[in-house]
Amino acid sequence: MPNIKSAKKRLRQNEVKKVTNLAIKRTLRRNCRSVREAVAAGNIELAETNFRLACKHLDRAASKKIIHKNTVSRLKSRLSACIKAAKNAD
Repeated sequence: MPNIKSAKKRLRQNEVKKVTNLAIKRTLRRNCRSVREAVAAGNIELAETNFRLACKHLDRAASKKIIHKNTVSRLKSRLSACIKAAKNAD
């Protein structure tokens, strides 16, 4: 437990930031999962719509440095490859 006033404030700020970041990460996982589920169900239009939404949230998280930009790039690449493979399978 911190003793210095500024350290106490930093601890409070970190706790608030942790809750916010976890909520954003939860949303990201949900968005990515919805893309994969739509592809598995064979609904390509829904998958593309969800992919655009997922990319938007991923880019926003990267700009806020919640997750690393290379991680975002990798996730977007894998999701787009999943959609592309489903399109070519039809």
